[in-house]
Amino acid sequence: MTATTSDRFQRPCPWLILGAWTLAILLNACSPAVPAPAVAVQKTNEPFRPAPPPVVTATLSSRTIEPTQSSAKPACLDNLTWVSDVTIPDGTEVIANSTLDKRWEVKNAGNCNWDDHYRLRLIAGPGMNATQEQALFPARSGTKADLQILFQAPAEAGKYRSAWQAYNPDGQPFGDPIFIDIKVK
Repeated sequence: MTATTSDRFQRPCPWLILGAWTLAILLNACSPAVPAPAVAVQKTNEPFRPAPPPVVTATLSSRTIEPTQSSAKPACLDNLTWVSDVTIPDGTEVIANSTLDKRWEVKNAGNCNWDDHYRLRLIAGPGMNATQEQALFPARSGTKADLQILFQAPAEAGKYRSAWQAYNPDGQPFGDPIFIDIKVK
């Protein structure tokens, strides 16, 4: 008996069925066995009511939570770097009682801008008739500025050194101190 083309497509091949069946058995045998969870069922005549939501209570604490660095504003860092003496270099000889126009070039090397709350204060030596606290020249972060103080040379001959320091609005000193260092004739 000869099979026609239409007979071949109507009857499944026994080898194909056997192969699929074998593959299914092998896959099932290689899978890890997972036990079915045990569920206890209790029959009751009452209708199903879901459990009430848990009650959450809040208590206030006196503990302070510190902000993380990613959300916190960077801390203000004040710094003054001396660059050069613009006038009256150290060791300059001056005439007794003369007016001295001392200027320093400095850099605001911090990340805070200096405003009118920043001060320059005498920290050592004679004031030489200069006000002992002066406004620090306003300067933006990263810029240079010339600081100026008018002094009067002492009447007596000798060496004199006056030291000044920058202070932030909180009264904290910062940066390099600056000096006027002279010899009176």
